[in-house]
Amino acid sequence: MDTRLKEGDLLAAVDLGSNSFHLVVARFEHGDLRVIDRVRETVRMALGLRPDGTLEPERHRKALSCLARFGQRLREFPPERVRAVATNTVRRLRSPRAFLLTAETALGQPISVVSGREEARLIYLGVAHGLPRSRERRLVVDIGGGSTEFIIGREFEALETESLQMGCVASTLRFFDDGKLTRKRWQKAQTEIEVELQQFAAAYRAVGWKESIGSSGTARALGAVNEALGHGDNVVTRAGLDEIRERLLDAAEIERIRLPGLSEDRRPVIAGGAVILDTVFRALGIERMRVCDTAMREGLLYDMVGRAAHTDPREASIEGLASRYGADRAQAGRVEATALTLFDQVAADWELDDDHRMWLAWCARVHEIGLTIAHSQHHVHGAYLVGQSDLFGFGHQEQQALAFVVRAQRRSIPLDVLNALPGRLAVPAARLAVLLRLSALLHRARAPEPLPPLALKAGEKSLRLALPRQWLDTHPLTRADLEQERKYLGDLNLKLQVAAG
Repeated sequence: MDTRLKEGDLLAAVDLGSNSFHLVVARFEHGDLRVIDRVRETVRMALGLRPDGTLEPERHRKALSCLARFGQRLREFPPERVRAVATNTVRRLRSPRAFLLTAETALGQPISVVSGREEARLIYLGVAHGLPRSRERRLVVDIGGGSTEFIIGREFEALETESLQMGCVASTLRFFDDGKLTRKRWQKAQTEIEVELQQFAAAYRAVGWKESIGSSGTARALGAVNEALGHGDNVVTRAGLDEIRERLLDAAEIERIRLPGLSEDRRPVIAGGAVILDTVFRALGIERMRVCDTAMREGLLYDMVGRAAHTDPREASIEGLASRYGADRAQAGRVEATALTLFDQVAADWELDDDHRMWLAWCARVHEIGLTIAHSQHHVHGAYLVGQSDLFGFGHQEQQALAFVVRAQRRSIPLDVLNALPGRLAVPAARLAVLLRLSALLHRARAPEPLPPLALKAGEKSLRLALPRQWLDTHPLTRADLEQERKYLGDLNLKLQVAAG
């Protein structure tokens, strides 16, 4: 599969936010993107999130109806040209997988759940492409429906990322649940939000920035009000926020809010967004914040452009993981080379593509990082490190699939972990794990000498590995390991045959 972008190719990004769902379609022209279609629907999933982690049926139906409409627009798009991500509310569901099964069916495309920090990276990427290029550090604050992301970056690189569990919908429900607006409640909200900000405020101020940027709906809404009140165009100012706060408190009730420039759609959640930004201005010493029209959905589009141009942030994440935990590069290189040789021999029969090949290479590079903790159960330790680290570029389910392959490199295969993955990831992950297992087994001696010619033939439920008889006779430990491997692979309903030629 050729993933390179050609002139005129269409790309699409879908953002399942806690407040709104967005679809953006762009055409690749002259090395850049031109947006040709946008669809936004107010779903407010965060309103339907119950304390037990389930989603109210009516909110679920509204989400699926929206995704079905998006799906119609995306029907003719090849899967590699679409990225759909879910954020805070789906992260907080008791069973994200159950929601995603129905959501992916409605949309007709896979949906990844991204971590807060990955969301922050994508937001910054979208903002950076929406503003004139600058070598100065910028602070980006993105108040979503369920979370708020804070990023300090330079040019197109996010340097510092933080994500807090507070958004315009969630904070409106938390602090003004009965619709009443009082100064006492506002101050209580500020105190609680400031406690959250204290986790990183001092560190951020020490790093510093030249300009602050607000992205997404709350910043745009408050920017429009700020302009209507005469405090400046396309910005939110300290003076403007002070007047907005006083006007909200004068209204006393959410239903009575009447701010110039504020849309009716935004009115029910503006109090939560405003109290967050008011507190952020105070905690971070901001006097003026520029409003940006681009955000995470544009970041998704530019991330796809980067992947197609082989500037994939996932490469850097894997490289960082290998360096951080002192991977043996020579051994990892041997295992990777053999794994890819075996991959190329079975890819067609096992319906594996170039993306799967990259995944196998990445797994090989970090398959031994658990040794930094202990040799015993190092595959389990390694899987934990892969699964729990902040890996930019990967969605949550993708990261868990990567962790499964590392975990399944030796000994028994954790079928419970495999079965928890969505089918679109589980089948290739199981097959990549088999290839990594065989490669690690064949290089158990950690010797620099090359292996003999290998021939691997795959069927739906069978695998035939051919090795020279003389080599097998002089490597009795490997022969014994391969015999034992037959039992382990049986757990995947895969019959391994080792042929000596």
